[in-house]
Order: sequence, then structure tokens, then C-alpha cells
Amino acid sequence: MPGPGRQDEHRVVVYSREGCHLCEAAEQVVAAVVAETGDSWERVDVDADPELVARFNEQVPVTFVDGRQHDFWRVDPVRLRAALSGRR
Repeated sequence: MPGPGRQDEHRVVVYSREGCHLCEAAEQVVAAVVAETGDSWERVDVDADPELVARFNEQVPVTFVDGRQHDFWRVDPVRLRAALSGRR
């Protein structure tokens, strides 16, 4: 279960935190891929919600596509493009 109401608005959600170099790299990959595909994405700071910290603390960044967990720690642009080419 991603954050409430988030997947209705964006196809890709990246759960991350400030000061995380893996998060920054994942966000750059996601931003580049969605710029190509025309999809939307959102960054969610896990540290702003204790439930998200409990759920994702050791896995950030965690990427969801269409409400389903896609990756954690690193985002493979080829896999992300493939996931986004599928139907919701």
C-alpha cells in the first residue's frame, strides 16, 4: 500500500529521504524516463510519515509504478520504461 491517494495522481512514486545519494540517483533516473514517456511522478519524503519510516526505512529509495512496488535502492531505466509501457 503506497501512501494514501498518491497513485491516483502519478504513475510513478519514489519514496526517498533528504541526504540520500541513492535517492537522488533514483529520482534523476525516474525524472529522465518519465520525461521521455510523458508520465508523471512524485517524490515522497518517508521521514515525514512515521508509517512510511517503519515500512521503508532500510529500503529507500523505493519506487512504485501504478500502485505496485517496482524497485528499491536503484532504478533501472530499462525496467522502468518497460513497466511504463504497460497499461495501468
